[in-house]
Amino acid sequence: MLRSKMHRWRVVSLAVALSCLAAANLAAQRRQRSFSLEADSPEFWSLVAKDAQLVTVGSGFGFTEGPIWEPGGTLIVSDEVTNELCRLYPDGHHETIMKLGDPDGNTLDQQRRVIVTASVLRSLIRLSPDEKSYTVIADRYQGMRLNSPNDVTLGPDGALYFTDPTLDLVKGEKQETPWKGVYRLASDGTLTLLVRDLSQPNGLAFSPDGRYLFVDDTERKEIWRYTFHKEGTVSDGVLFAEEKSTDAPGVPDGMKFDRKGNLYVTGPGGIWVWSPEGKRLGRILLPTTAANLTWGGEDRSTMWITAGPKVYTLKMKVAGYLPYAEPKEKK
Repeated sequence: MLRSKMHRWRVVSLAVALSCLAAANLAAQRRQRSFSLEADSPEFWSLVAKDAQLVTVGSGFGFTEGPIWEPGGTLIVSDEVTNELCRLYPDGHHETIMKLGDPDGNTLDQQRRVIVTASVLRSLIRLSPDEKSYTVIADRYQGMRLNSPNDVTLGPDGALYFTDPTLDLVKGEKQETPWKGVYRLASDGTLTLLVRDLSQPNGLAFSPDGRYLFVDDTERKEIWRYTFHKEGTVSDGVLFAEEKSTDAPGVPDGMKFDRKGNLYVTGPGGIWVWSPEGKRLGRILLPTTAANLTWGGEDRSTMWITAGPKVYTLKMKVAGYLPYAEPKEKK
């Protein structure tokens, strides 16, 4: 009887040990992820070559966000750990443009001025032309302070659209708006609340045809699509897609469109690619969890990816859509 009990104890102990080893191996694999391309549809290969290579362009940051590609070949990027807005050069070095409390999403407006969501300031700000100072262009709605503006984009009508979750609300400070909103800032300074029923609105982007505004909800891991109207309002919000996989770290965050109308959204494992109809075409799996992306290069076919302490580039087969660059190209 004793020998039988000892045998069972050894079997159980071995099973537990093997289970722990398997869990440790899985954790190690997740920590040591590598770049790969994962297709869910043959259409994915019309967007990126099977032998495309991920290139590390910048490193040594704390946590990168909000990339803006500049025609001269440089990239403006936020570092949320060092609280700096930086410029990254093709040779890999970067310099500080401005010290700023938790800069996050960035874009250019119609005049190509740099617009930044500044979480600590609880504001949307615009840099001066010499990039030595800034102006607060939105910080309150109906007398209530904004939460922590997160991402911003230029709309088809020339207005600025931004999300205001509580993801980076300064510790100890009070949430004043009873919602986490999506807002429109008109050129005359009028601030309009468009969406108020998302849990944590984060990344946002307009479809290239200007018909829809897309917003992701980081907490729910969902992507929502709204019909956009020329007067700057939205309606008919529908669930477009979900990114609820648990196979790797990451949540819906930054998003951009290509000119064909495919949507690229950061998510578990890297970047998820969605067709205009909401079909997942594939994933760009990355060694480091991605926060945001943009398009660059002379033909806009290079994807720039901010991921933790690094910035990557990936050559694509398709050109990207940049709202602030398109009007000039169409003239």
